Amino acid sequence: MNRNFVEDDIRLQLLKHIGNSSCHLTQRDCADYLGLSLGKTHYCLTELIKKGYVKATRFKNSRNKAAYAYVLTPQGIEEKLHLLMQFLRRTKNEYQMLEQEIAQLTQELGTHSTNDLPDRI
Repeated sequence: MNRNFVEDDIRLQLLKHIGNSSCHLTQRDCADYLGLSLGKTHYCLTELIKKGYVKATRFKNSRNKAAYAYVLTPQGIEEKLHLLMQFLRRTKNEYQMLEQEIAQLTQELGTHSTNDLPDRI
């Protein structure tokens, strides 16, 4: 997979997670959600903040002396929609290619139906 696609997917997932969250998120929450290291998550959040897609507001928390609330900016909402459209377009293309490949493989099998295939090959 192209490196830009991976970075876009991480950025999209992070923007979606922040946008869907109604409570204060920590970087650790985001890292756990994304399945990334805390360092990588910190880097991604910092880049989103630098680009103006996310605003970090500091607040006092009893567990952590100082924590941040992450909020999408209007530019962040636009970026999320842009990335969603890219992701949907790419996924539809992959789906169409898979449909074509399935059709070709089914044709190669001749009269056999894909329903006749075992679950494990």
